Amino acid sequence: MPAFRIAPAVAAAFPDTLIALVTATGLRGHEPWPHTTAALEDLEQQLADATWHPADESDPRIEAWHTAYRFFGTNPRRIRPSVDALGRRLAKKGTLPRINPTVDSYNAVSVRHGLPSGAFDLDHVTGDVDIRYADGSEEFTPLGEPDTVENPRPGEIIYADTTGVLTRHWNHRDAHRTRVTENSTHVAFVLETLHATRDGDLLKVAAEELQGLLAPHTAQMAVYYLSPAQPQATV
Repeated sequence: MPAFRIAPAVAAAFPDTLIALVTATGLRGHEPWPHTTAALEDLEQQLADATWHPADESDPRIEAWHTAYRFFGTNPRRIRPSVDALGRRLAKKGTLPRINPTVDSYNAVSVRHGLPSGAFDLDHVTGDVDIRYADGSEEFTPLGEPDTVENPRPGEIIYADTTGVLTRHWNHRDAHRTRVTENSTHVAFVLETLHATRDGDLLKVAAEELQGLLAPHTAQMAVYYLSPAQPQATV
């Protein structure tokens, strides 16, 4: 089973980081997920009614990621953190994308709580996963672009296994190899904050909400928390 690790240099640079790692085994992605459908529709209706709006870059939760991106050399207004891009899309279009029930579930939780979220098909992860600075030699194939190969900039924070990069710019974009589809049965989900002191409780609520959406459609779940104090979890 793979271990997920926060590298010491990343932990030192971002000492208030907290990452919820939710694993699900035996996922059934081909059946209807009515609770996920309702969660998406509820967010869209609240936006239409002007009773809620997604967090934008003026929100401290998003601003923290903009600051982090600038720290490792990424322009966050050109290459946006995933939750920022998702919230902007919702605000502009009035709807969230429908990808598949598993992806839709973490997207709904992410945009509701203003926290970046992603997922990896663990059957396509090789070895352990490190959240670390890139050295520039790694290879990344972006989601939806299986014939494209990129190299992250040296110093960019990435998720990487022994084969290559799983996400660029910490949480901007996932890799094609470990994408989650309707056929994915063993998945690791991540929810992230850089300010556990302020938003740690919110992160735990979000992780519980995600587990609630997954529970009717999976055989087994577990949740782990990564932080500079506890930088590794084996899933």
